[in-house]
Amino acid sequence: MQVGNAVTDRYHDRIGTVTYWWSHSIISDQTYKSIMKNCNFNSDEYSEKCEDALYYAQDHEFGNIDPYSIYTPSCNASTGKPLLSPTLKNTLISPRFLDTTLPENYAEYLDTKILPGFHINDGLQDSEASMLPTYKKLIAAGLRIWVFSGDTDAVVPVTATRLSLSHLNLKIKVPWYPWYSGAGQVGGWTEVYDGLTFATVRGAGHEVPLIQPRRGFILFRTFLSGNDLPKS
Repeated sequence: MQVGNAVTDRYHDRIGTVTYWWSHSIISDQTYKSIMKNCNFNSDEYSEKCEDALYYAQDHEFGNIDPYSIYTPSCNASTGKPLLSPTLKNTLISPRFLDTTLPENYAEYLDTKILPGFHINDGLQDSEASMLPTYKKLIAAGLRIWVFSGDTDAVVPVTATRLSLSHLNLKIKVPWYPWYSGAGQVGGWTEVYDGLTFATVRGAGHEVPLIQPRRGFILFRTFLSGNDLPKS
C-alpha cells in the first residue's frame, strides 16, 4: 500500500502545516506565533483570533502561489489570489477561506457519475480525525506500507506527515538517507521503519506524478520490486 501527501492525524498535521509555512518563509514570525497561540488544533471550531491570524496569513503573506506546489508558477496569475482548495479544511484553514470554484454538489457528482457505490460524500462528511490507529492495525496485520510526501506541498506538507508518523513510535530499520533518481540526482530522502517506509520526493508538490513524474515512477517501481529506494 502506498499513501501520498495524505492527511494522517488532524492535530499533529495542523501543527506540522503551520511549521512548514513558517520554515519555508511563507508566513512571518509574528503570524506563526499568533496561530500557534490562538488556534486550538484539536477542534474544527476556530476562535476569532485564530481565524484572524489565518486570514491575515492568506491575504497578506501567502502571496500569489500555488500552495499545492509552492515553487511552481501559479496558474491563476491574473487573479492575484492564491488557490486554496476545500481539502485544506482537513488540515488547517478555516471554512471562510475556502476556494469556491468547485460546485457544492461535486461529491454527489462523484458518487453518481464517477465512482458509484463508493459513497464519496459520506466519507467527506465523516472522515476520521486520525489514521494512526488504522496504520497500527495494518502494520500489525503485516501489510507493506509506504508513505511518501512531495516536499513542496504546503497543504499536507512533509512536516505534517513526519510529525504525525512519529507518534507511531516505530523502530528504525534503515536510518535516514538520500535516494537517487538517476544521473547523480537526489530524488528525495527516506527512512525505513519496522512496518512502514517513509520517503520524500524532492521538488514534488501535492501531486507527485504531475510535478516529478520520473521520481514518482521510480518510487512506485521500487515499491513494486520489494526493494528499498536506491542509494546511488
